[in-house]
Amino acid sequence: MAHDQSQTESHYPAYRILVVDDEARLANLVCEALSDLGYSATACCSVAAALAIVDRERVDVVLSDLRMPDMDGRGLLNEIKRRNLDTAVIIMTAYASLRDAVDLVKEGAFDFISKPFDIDQIATAIAQALKLNEVVQDNRRLRAEIEGRYSFSQLVGNSPSFRRVIEAISEVCESRATVLLTGESGTGKEMVAKAIHFNSPRRAKPFVAVNCAAIPEGLLESELFGHIKGAFTGALSQREGRFRAAHGGTLFLDEIGDMPLPTQAKILRVLQERNFEPVGSNKTEQVDVRIIAATHRNLKEAVVNGQFRDDLYYRLNVFPIELPALRDRSEDVSLLTANFLQHFNEEMGKAIVAFTPGAMKAMQAYHWPGNIRELQNCVERAVIVCRSTAIDVPDLPPYLFENDGSVLSRSGVPHHLDEELERIEKSYLLEALRQNDGIQVRAAESLGIHERSFWHRLKKYGIKMKRSDDESEQ
Repeated sequence: MAHDQSQTESHYPAYRILVVDDEARLANLVCEALSDLGYSATACCSVAAALAIVDRERVDVVLSDLRMPDMDGRGLLNEIKRRNLDTAVIIMTAYASLRDAVDLVKEGAFDFISKPFDIDQIATAIAQALKLNEVVQDNRRLRAEIEGRYSFSQLVGNSPSFRRVIEAISEVCESRATVLLTGESGTGKEMVAKAIHFNSPRRAKPFVAVNCAAIPEGLLESELFGHIKGAFTGALSQREGRFRAAHGGTLFLDEIGDMPLPTQAKILRVLQERNFEPVGSNKTEQVDVRIIAATHRNLKEAVVNGQFRDDLYYRLNVFPIELPALRDRSEDVSLLTANFLQHFNEEMGKAIVAFTPGAMKAMQAYHWPGNIRELQNCVERAVIVCRSTAIDVPDLPPYLFENDGSVLSRSGVPHHLDEELERIEKSYLLEALRQNDGIQVRAAESLGIHERSFWHRLKKYGIKMKRSDDESEQ
């Protein structure tokens, strides 16, 4: 057997290979060669011994002879498949025909190698099997993450208003009905949309999200329906739109209340006729897409004011779900903070146990104008700055304690949203500087923004740095 000595460096120290052959000398020689390549290789001379090994420890690849006494390589393959093991099986033999090889691959073998062989053939087959195993494992992890992230258990809350939301999701997810999600910004509309999709019969098909407010009016139609080459200046190639990308799945139209009226008419047609034409094309394309729309605006008022089509509103409002503001479900704050704390502990490798009673009292008393999104950001920031096993009051952002009620109406909504958002941003900047001893680079990093962006924000709010003691002044 030829062996390339240049491959002796260990590239795969964690991978375990099991070589099964009733010719003990050959099995040991293959193991030695694989060990030189950096694998952890074990030899055994019977199927019974091989099964005993795979039953008690992880094996990534089994390299097995086809013809052996008692049970042969085909029997070993079938036993491994019956056990549902993530183990690739490569069969080697000097006797089988091409038809045997095809049959073995159909039965689940990864590859088939004819004797005599050289170690490079074996190494190539093993590397390919391991690569495929990695892809399979990654896909499995991704599916588990998606199913876990968008399962009903991730929709956290026990308040009556939020329980009604969960009940509504349960009722609608199995249907094809169009859903309209309403509620303030930050209440979790996209999370609910994903929960509906991933718990529906369409879960294996795409979930495609479009923020209608974030795309310029002149580009929105192309973004949704695609375009052909040369349809307009800059259309250098054909492009598939979001409707086509979501075929068979769900299209989430976020902030649909900000969609221009001409585009609204075309969305209405898709909902009615299930077809559309890409920009610049006269070819009609059929599409099977479930629509979930969301908005923070009052669409009834928009209809009255002529800003939203009444016929589109009624098409979208088949199954409305209103998401409550966080201030209207204050009893859920402790559950949400615990959920976010666990998430950021895992993400940052920390072991913070809980919030102190004082910190929790402050968080429950706050009005949360940014709703769940703001709460999540608050917990993330607290986990970053906390240096003990419990998050205390000093770890919380200062703006939680600055509200005197003057900036809010009785409903808890700011009288002047821009002013309130500026106040919140300014407080974050000041607190970041305080936590980082006035060092702007570190303060910018703690907020997750570039130093140049941080400097521009300081300039915007007139925050100046004292060179003498590195303290900020306003």
